[in-house]
Amino acid sequence: MAIQRMDNVGIVVEDMDSAIAFFVELGMELEGRAEVQGRFADQCTGLDGVHCDVAMLRTPDGHGRIELSTYRSPAAISAGPRDRAHNIVGTHRVMFAVDDIEDTVARLRPHGAELVGQIAWFEDSCLLCYLRGPEGITVGLTEQLR
Repeated sequence: MAIQRMDNVGIVVEDMDSAIAFFVELGMELEGRAEVQGRFADQCTGLDGVHCDVAMLRTPDGHGRIELSTYRSPAAISAGPRDRAHNIVGTHRVMFAVDDIEDTVARLRPHGAELVGQIAWFEDSCLLCYLRGPEGITVGLTEQLR
């Protein structure tokens, strides 16, 4: 049996509104917001007393989604510094294909985005960059040139 698709990437944030604004500015569409709690939430997370707010955003093509969660209880636990190096073990970025990488970076800066390095050429095929958004989330951007 094979998987059907990747459904979403989950990210825990402290400031839901700022994170939503960042991803909406990137070009994602807010599908909705909800409050999650109860036995189901406890069972699937392995935590007791789960009570959180969630927001689901999707890419314009409808194939990619990000689920943002803000925990009311139990309290969220810090994973350490938010400006972690790129070579730390674990999830290090979510990558998005964009039409104009420089314009996208410029639009995201007012939402707290900062380039990790710089916009770089990969061979002659695309431009790539990593930037940190709200909550220290690292987002990769790529612009295909051919």
